[in-house]
Formats: sequence, C-alpha cells, structure tokens
Amino acid sequence: MARYTEAVCKLCRREGEKLYLKGEKCYTDKCPVSRRAYAPGLHGRKGQFRRKVSDYGLQLREKQKVRRVYGVLEAQFRRYFREAERQSGVTGTNLLRMLEQRLDNVVYRLGFGASRSQARQQVLHGHIEVNGRKVNVPSYQVKPGDVVAVRERSRRLAEFRDLPQILEQRAVPEWLSLDAARLTGRVLSLPSREAVDIPLREELIVEFYSR
Repeated sequence: MARYTEAVCKLCRREGEKLYLKGEKCYTDKCPVSRRAYAPGLHGRKGQFRRKVSDYGLQLREKQKVRRVYGVLEAQFRRYFREAERQSGVTGTNLLRMLEQRLDNVVYRLGFGASRSQARQQVLHGHIEVNGRKVNVPSYQVKPGDVVAVRERSRRLAEFRDLPQILEQRAVPEWLSLDAARLTGRVLSLPSREAVDIPLREELIVEFYSR
C-alpha cells in the first residue's frame, strides 16, 4: 500500500500549524513549525503573504489537514466520507468518529505510541491485540467493549519496557480507559465530537465533497 515517506514536518508547515506527527519532537524547540513558520518549498515564504484564499482552498486545506493528522490516503479517506454520509446523524461528526475508532489512533490515544505513525507501525508489526487476538490492520474499527493491549511477548521490547511508569501520568479521552500497569485499554463508548481535541472544521470537508 502507498504511504507518504517524506519528512512529515513538511506537512505541518504546509498547513501552517502543528499536527503533532513527530511525537515528542513537536513539543520541543526543534519543531520546524516553530522555527520556520511558512510553507516548504521555493515559494514558501512568498505564499504566506497571500491576502485571500478561496472557499475551495479553505475546504481543500481542511480536508488535507484531517487526512494528514490521521495518516489516511485520499482514496481511503473518500471511502470513510461516503460511509459517513450513509450513516444517520451529522456526516462530519460520523467521519471524525470513524477516524477516531481506527485501531492505530486508539493505540496512540492510549499512549502506547508517541505518534500515530509509531502506533501504526506497532499494529503492523503485530505488537497489538484486540480482545486477546493479534490484529495487524491499522484501520481496524474498534467498538465499545473492545480491549486493546500490547501483546505479552512484546512487552519485553525496549519501546514498551518503561511504558507503564510513563503512562501512570497520562490522561486518556473519556471514551477510553487505561490500565497502565498491564498496558491495556478498554473502549468504553463511541467517541463524541467533543473528544476530538484537534482544531478541525469538519463542515468544510463536507462542503468539499458535496461540490
């Protein structure tokens, strides 16, 4: 499957804000968004002086931002949107709920991975189980009652060994619960719109695909 392989910090600079794609680095002075607050490329500096962005441009940027936050490619993102349209309720809220229910996002939200990309790798490499069974599909949709955990055999690895102490101080969204000592989390309910702590305007995405 295709995957973006260039420097992810360029994506944050393109959107003009931190998308927290590099984990701990995003919280330090080394973050490129803090040091170079303009779009990447030859004309990046000139672009910041544009006076007006069209409605289409605003819709496109918001769609791209959400895609990049969750690490989803265009074709898959479009499928999520079509499914959100078919569901009852508000399409934008349905879309964000499905993105939040992705297994790689839940692993990140529980703190097992420092970023969504690291969490995705943990899932792909078979370190994560759901309800006692290994699941290596990052897009797997969790549901209320599911138990997500680091596999017993993986807990001896360096990246997980010190996690229990680190996670003791970590707060998780209200729709999840965390047992730090056992590196286990439970899905308590479906995520609400308020649980998405990223500044997003999902109505612009709906407008983009409704053109």
